[in-house]
Amino acid sequence: MRDRLLEIAAQGVRHAAELLPAPVIDPRREIGLLLRPGASFVTLKRAGTLRGCIGSLKPTRPLAEDVAENAYAAARRDPRFPRLEVWELAGLQLSVATLGPHETLLIDTRDALLAALRPGIDGLVVRSGALRATFLPAVWEQLPEPADFVDALWHKARLTPGTWPEQLQLSRYHVETVHTRL
Repeated sequence: MRDRLLEIAAQGVRHAAELLPAPVIDPRREIGLLLRPGASFVTLKRAGTLRGCIGSLKPTRPLAEDVAENAYAAARRDPRFPRLEVWELAGLQLSVATLGPHETLLIDTRDALLAALRPGIDGLVVRSGALRATFLPAVWEQLPEPADFVDALWHKARLTPGTWPEQLQLSRYHVETVHTRL
């Protein structure tokens, strides 16, 4: 299944770079978990630097379709970057992270959150009203200290780092990640 996930993602990235429509997943070709609802993030890097990352937090479509769409979107629609060009495909690093179930964190202070987090393991979702953001577990590589991880996630969600909003909702998740180079 891991090889097939990478194959699907690579096809989505190539279609985006070559200005083709997003690939269509044929359910007759897929098996098992790839046909079940799944949530994934696809991350693209060039020379170790982020080049695109798009994903789904909730399993709303078959995993194979989710990976194909997120790969296409990471290469073409990440608002932080211009559309991926064909010349960038050579040596592009591609990661597919499949998300496990979310665990609600019933925590009411920043210190309790910092103590509960498991660096390198937990992905974290923060919600406050209409504001929402997530960091995949891979972000721990750049932000290994829980306080820095949480402050950067608050910033990403447009919350003031160090604050604890009243309507705050937190959940964590784990991922299985596979990597390849194009």
